[in-house]
Amino acid sequence: MSTLEIGTSGWNYKHWTERFYPAKLPSKQQLGFYAQHFSTVEVNFSFYQLPPRSTFATWHDQTPDDFLFAVKASRYLTHLKKLKDPQEPLARLIEAACGLQEKLAVILFQFPPNWHLDLERLEAFLEVLQSYQNCRYTMEFRHPSWLIPQVYQQLERSQISLCLPISPTVPLDVRLTALWTYLRFHHGQSAIAYDQSELMRWAEQIQSFLAQNIDVYAYFNNDAEGYALQNANELKKLMK
Repeated sequence: MSTLEIGTSGWNYKHWTERFYPAKLPSKQQLGFYAQHFSTVEVNFSFYQLPPRSTFATWHDQTPDDFLFAVKASRYLTHLKKLKDPQEPLARLIEAACGLQEKLAVILFQFPPNWHLDLERLEAFLEVLQSYQNCRYTMEFRHPSWLIPQVYQQLERSQISLCLPISPTVPLDVRLTALWTYLRFHHGQSAIAYDQSELMRWAEQIQSFLAQNIDVYAYFNNDAEGYALQNANELKKLMK
């Protein structure tokens, strides 16, 4: 039986205080409130600074038993090192994120838009990654040179999902490389928010995935002015 998880990238935004959270709700209670409305969240903060394991453990304790987290890997590994010598930063990432225990669902690796295809480095990284089987992994490529059969084959062998970034400025190939998929809603076709017709098209695509017994994780990263909340809720309604 396939599952669908819909959430947002992050939950602690200043402009959400008036739009989403109750007045005077302490920030440490925001995650618990968020989890009453969504089944999952993507931790985006970890891309800029990796929290300690104790912070992940606190988030675990603040959320319901069936709540799930996706964690974005540090830019040190993906943007500065570009996967070179990944052993130490990867081990540090996994050790910290595992503070989430069974609620750690996915780790996202997002690569810089100016990094061109490097099959050798990708293959070496995937070999190291095979040592860590405690969660699922997805890769968001932002340069079109990566969207080729050789990369897809490597991902398929490792059962790593090709992330589907939904934005007019990011290359997209709607393709499955694992028994699950990961969608990131960055920007609508004509505005930051997605209009109803766009969401309906993606609702149909998600329904197609689910019909194939493909698990789907979908996160809205268009948080300006609270659009992520709005669009995530709209997609949830379309999927009912």
